[in-house]
Amino acid sequence: MASSTAQAPAKKMLVTCALPYANGPIHLGHILEHIQADIWVRFQRMRGKEVYFICADDAHGTPVMLKAQQLGVHPEELIAFMSQKHQQDFADFHISYDNYHSTHSKDNLELSRLIYARLKERNFIKNHTISQLYDIKKEMFLPDRFVIGKCPQCNAPDQYGDNCELCGATYAPTELIKPRSVLSGDTPIIRESEHFFFDLPACTKMLHEWTSAGVLQEQVANKVQEWFQSGLQQWDITRDSPYFGFEIPNAPGKYFYVWLDAPIGYMSSFKELCNKRKDLSFHEFWNKNSSTDLYHFIGKDIIYFHSLFWPAILECSNFRKPSNIFVHGYVTMNGSKMSKSRGTLIHARSYLNHLDSEYLRYYYATKLSSRIKDIDLNINDFVQRVNADIVNKVINLAARNAGFINKRFGGQLSSYLEDPALYKTFVDAANKIAEFYETRESGKAMREIMLLADLANRYIDLKAPWKLAKEAKYEADLQAICSMGLNLFRVIMIYLKPVMPVLSKKVESFLNTNLTWNSVYDQLLGHHIKSFKELLRRVEITNVQAMIEDSKCTTATSSITTRKSKIN
Repeated sequence: MASSTAQAPAKKMLVTCALPYANGPIHLGHILEHIQADIWVRFQRMRGKEVYFICADDAHGTPVMLKAQQLGVHPEELIAFMSQKHQQDFADFHISYDNYHSTHSKDNLELSRLIYARLKERNFIKNHTISQLYDIKKEMFLPDRFVIGKCPQCNAPDQYGDNCELCGATYAPTELIKPRSVLSGDTPIIRESEHFFFDLPACTKMLHEWTSAGVLQEQVANKVQEWFQSGLQQWDITRDSPYFGFEIPNAPGKYFYVWLDAPIGYMSSFKELCNKRKDLSFHEFWNKNSSTDLYHFIGKDIIYFHSLFWPAILECSNFRKPSNIFVHGYVTMNGSKMSKSRGTLIHARSYLNHLDSEYLRYYYATKLSSRIKDIDLNINDFVQRVNADIVNKVINLAARNAGFINKRFGGQLSSYLEDPALYKTFVDAANKIAEFYETRESGKAMREIMLLADLANRYIDLKAPWKLAKEAKYEADLQAICSMGLNLFRVIMIYLKPVMPVLSKKVESFLNTNLTWNSVYDQLLGHHIKSFKELLRRVEITNVQAMIEDSKCTTATSSITTRKSKIN
């Protein structure tokens, strides 16, 4: 039985997210993965682990080439523009990347050629003449996703050339019934071309052992077993000109398929970081016998590549394999698949134009688990959840106590804890919450944290400091109770810090202390705090509605050349 984590993480680890494609903007479906990974990374850092968190834009392939043609710009201009936009979106959602790179880079070219050379030298590259669909009007071979037709298994219409979204069958584009080109609408013809294949079946035994060693979630491991049973196939790593990518050495007009050099982008992004920081060793993290850990956060649509092709290519080119692959589901909007035409495909920038990034970070955290479940972004639930949990429970806890401490005691906290037993309850929750974070059960962690917030607020309601404040003889009690409330608030914020880094930073300033994981065992006694200021505003439904309207209207257009070309 596969587990979600094989073992406790090593002291040093490298964490990646799947590379966003460079032909369009980031949307809230993409952001889920980056928030999930960032929460996990921030938690590991709080626990003293040495974590390097990297990503890059997936910059090659026919879609990028055609998009650039449509805009009248060079592909390099398009990918440079989109990289800047992607990086700004991730920065504004406070994704704490150590490096963000591009697969269209010198480092990636060199590593791709090195890996290909090693594969070829070890006889893992095979040559075959294949039949492909060719668009006469566009004068090009058609990639899988540029052909649609009826599924050869279930006859579902309008299915892509690689797999059926209805029945899940996989097939070659030439097997489609009544295929037609997405580019021209014409019926493509069949032409032959020599291609290079990676001999994946030769890796079957190794992959059997690796995928059953606890590196995959149970659902993923079960799916991989189905692929083993149906038999692994050699993988075509070639694309014919015209193509935007890296040309294969000694093979004019032949290019590496984007899915070969895209995951190598994990390596090249880290290599660039090593070039920037002389204290890092690329080989320490990527050599075959590395004692560091490598974790990939990905969506369920790219399981096949990451659980079979990627580890096989790494093994066969004498590099280390991943320690774990963490897979998540899709994001739906109000119960429906995200759709631009329905106004439910929300771009990250449309969200950021109207709402605080911390709202979504918390909301996604309440929904995420180690299971591969789709997550629904329900607008009404989103507003209610953030306001009820963060604003009404957590921030209000600070506000209702800080007012008395600031006004009546000059910001000075009491020298003793009013209820040590209650404080111990909060401290004792640390291990349970840490375990939930460790196993990516952030939804369970958030529930535990909110139970603590409920306890803290019940304590304040029971002690009723607003009543004590009316009589001078209860002055010491008032200070002790409000100090207790702020100590409980501080522990809650320590637990929330991986999820809400900006709010945590404001709280650190307000409480005049650092929020570290081990500081839950300390107490703020006889401590001076600063004046309480607004930490986070309530979510207003009008802002949410404005975000939705923004996404309906926006075409994500921006100038990338002096000709004012537009990107949709």
